[in-house]
Amino acid sequence: PVFEITMRVFLLLCLLALGNTKPYQPINTMDFMKNYDIMMADSGDEDDDNDDDDNGDDDDYDDDENCPSGCRCSPRVVQCSDMGQIAVPEKIPEDTVILDLQNNDITEIKENDFKGLHKLYGLFLINNKISKIHPKAFRNMDHLRLLYLSYNLLTEIPANLPPNVIELRFHENKINKIQTDAFKGLMKLNVLELGANPLANSGISLGAFNGLSTLYIGIAEAKLTAVPKDLPSSITELSLDYNKISKVEIEDFIRYKNLKRLGLGFNQVKFVENGSLANIPSIREIHLDNNRLKKVPPNLSSLRYLQVIYLHGNKISSVGVNDFCPIRPDVKKNMYTGISLFANPVKYWNIQPATFRCVTGRRGIQLGNFRK
Repeated sequence: PVFEITMRVFLLLCLLALGNTKPYQPINTMDFMKNYDIMMADSGDEDDDNDDDDNGDDDDYDDDENCPSGCRCSPRVVQCSDMGQIAVPEKIPEDTVILDLQNNDITEIKENDFKGLHKLYGLFLINNKISKIHPKAFRNMDHLRLLYLSYNLLTEIPANLPPNVIELRFHENKINKIQTDAFKGLMKLNVLELGANPLANSGISLGAFNGLSTLYIGIAEAKLTAVPKDLPSSITELSLDYNKISKVEIEDFIRYKNLKRLGLGFNQVKFVENGSLANIPSIREIHLDNNRLKKVPPNLSSLRYLQVIYLHGNKISSVGVNDFCPIRPDVKKNMYTGISLFANPVKYWNIQPATFRCVTGRRGIQLGNFRK
């Protein structure tokens, strides 16, 4: 359906905008609403129509008695960001679609904070001081699709998350454990961001991701020492950058046949086992930069769809003529658009030109002198 396609495009835009954004940048809710309006038009959902009598500019705020104290309101949007709120405001209009509570001092989400907000689509609680969420806080929120809880003080995944949520963000909390069935029932979840939490492999319980068909999982800037083995088999993008992973083993990616982008930059990888990357035949982009590799990982030439491989900032001292491209010219292989090898001790003048025979032009290769 057109709506599903639009949603996937929008999710990709969210990933580009928010996936690795540092430092924190607040969400512009008015820009978001423009995307929301497009999606609702494509879905044919008449419940949230504004009808013909709403032709005003979204920037014209309605500060009447229906708007919670200390907030700004426009049609379907309640903005209470940067207001010094210490709790969720009372009397939020029941037709609210987007609730913006970013950059406040909220410490707790109580049972009835969102009572009656059955049409809520996006809830932004980024950059507060939330350490406790009541188990019934999200009840009857079947329309909620986006729940952003990044930059708070949560130590565990909240219970009873909204069943139809498609994007969950817990970036930079204090989560050190993910319990079994933590995301139970979230059949539509596409994006799960868990980066910048003190999460180690031992903190991920067996079955923590049961039932998920998630496309993107981010666990960067954590305390992982190995690639997690129990993530959803559906993932197409996995971000594990800025961890303490020291090796890539053959069983690491057996479950993840659909993986198209892999982030392992800024780890401590010294060794990539032969055959491990062959388990992700659909991969398009691999980040292994800023690690401790002494040679180009094996099996890159067998990855038909691989187009981008980042290997800069390692300890690679030599590059073989067949490290990147198939030996046989009749073997089908997508052309590389990017290979980075700078900041390695390899002497680029010793690399044979034929090494890059399957790269699109000189700009696709990034070499340079090694400097200690």
